[in-house]
Amino acid sequence: MSKKINKYTLNSVTIEGFAAEGNSLLKYNDKVIFVPYVVPGDVADIEVYKQKKSYCYARVLDIKQYSDKRSEVKCPHFTYCGGCKWQMLDYKWQLYYKQQQVYDSLVRIGKVECDNMSDIIGSDNIFYYRNKLEFTFSDRAWVKDYSKDNAALPALGFHVSGLFDKVLNIDTCLLQQGISDRIRNFVRERTITHNIPYYNIKNHTGVMRTLVIRTTMQGEVMVLLAFAENNQDIIKKVMGEIRDEFPQITSLQYCINDKMNDSLSDREFHVFYGKDHITEYMPRYASTDQEPLKFKIRPKTFYQTNPPQALKLYTKAADFADISSEDTVYDLYTGTGTIANFIANKAKKVVGIEYVEDAVEDARINSVENGIDNTVFFAGDMAKVLTDEFVATNGRPDIIITDPPRNGMAESVVKQIMKIHPKKIVYISCNPATQARDLQMLQQDYKVNNVQPVDMFPHTHHIENIVSLTIK
Repeated sequence: MSKKINKYTLNSVTIEGFAAEGNSLLKYNDKVIFVPYVVPGDVADIEVYKQKKSYCYARVLDIKQYSDKRSEVKCPHFTYCGGCKWQMLDYKWQLYYKQQQVYDSLVRIGKVECDNMSDIIGSDNIFYYRNKLEFTFSDRAWVKDYSKDNAALPALGFHVSGLFDKVLNIDTCLLQQGISDRIRNFVRERTITHNIPYYNIKNHTGVMRTLVIRTTMQGEVMVLLAFAENNQDIIKKVMGEIRDEFPQITSLQYCINDKMNDSLSDREFHVFYGKDHITEYMPRYASTDQEPLKFKIRPKTFYQTNPPQALKLYTKAADFADISSEDTVYDLYTGTGTIANFIANKAKKVVGIEYVEDAVEDARINSVENGIDNTVFFAGDMAKVLTDEFVATNGRPDIIITDPPRNGMAESVVKQIMKIHPKKIVYISCNPATQARDLQMLQQDYKVNNVQPVDMFPHTHHIENIVSLTIK
């Protein structure tokens, strides 16, 4: 529990480095102080407002001297929207600190034995790289200073960092291509004009709830709207005006979300206009004479949000796996089978396992759509599916590729992988800390050969990391 203290100010302190969750840090009186939205080398006045035993939290009051590591901020919503916490940091330094994050997690803290860490793979596009954004409706916009003129304005935008019930109106977002801005701003303008009530997350009142916009590299667009109630008059009016204003939309769908939370994974979507999916394309691994892979993206389909970087990530992982035509490969946490289908042309057989049944169905569809007949997919909890009986039925894997969620793999799964004893493991992670924890167990039997960080999300502290291991 945080200790309540009187706020106090520290003047002209120098920011020393970066820490977790995109914060910067400095040390003062044997305590670490975490400060957001500053960079190493900045000299600033800060206000300490919360402390624990060995560290404190502070906010910036004034920057007295700017670091040479800074870059020009382009987004008008920077610091209020919680998305791009590192936009003020020059991109080459973003990559430097992300690489340092991987090294610290694996080597300094995790004590993982790895001598061969490659330089991080940066993103060619540091703006407009996302293919999916989700916006929230709120009956009261968050603004910095409330007044009689703005206190009751509705909002369509992003949640303010750290405040689940506060939504910031977004006019421009530099993460998705321009049609996203035009669609979102049009929806806000028309729904306000028609006096359609926006959702109140505390009282659970209102109609307009969520807007999701998905795009592909080929220019297809999916627009998804979640309404809090099945009012067909409102639904037809809003959806019809979107269709008429943006005939280039590939798929226009809606759902009814009358639950207490915003999750749409259990909602049924209805096609109002166009197709029930959009299609993304990706080259097959190490192939120039085959047609590219086609991936159907439906409303609930997971697909990497930075497609060009996803290709680099999967290619490097496949390179590390070094698959032969005699190899059976297990793709753990396969999602919609993107990696499994990507590498299938090099393997004898690929077995994908995923918890979400809808994702497994997408994976199977993607294999059929791409003429791939050497993949099989299974749905269920990894710890319960990956058993001795499962391996006996589907064949012992020569190679395991695993791409778990942020919390990593359950200890029982790691132990089962070691029991299965594949000759090679390729571990993809979006959280180097939990990856390091799992590697500590694996290195009892395996040697780390390669470490490759990949930046999927410029201007954020998030980092993907690939580790290849071979049996000792």
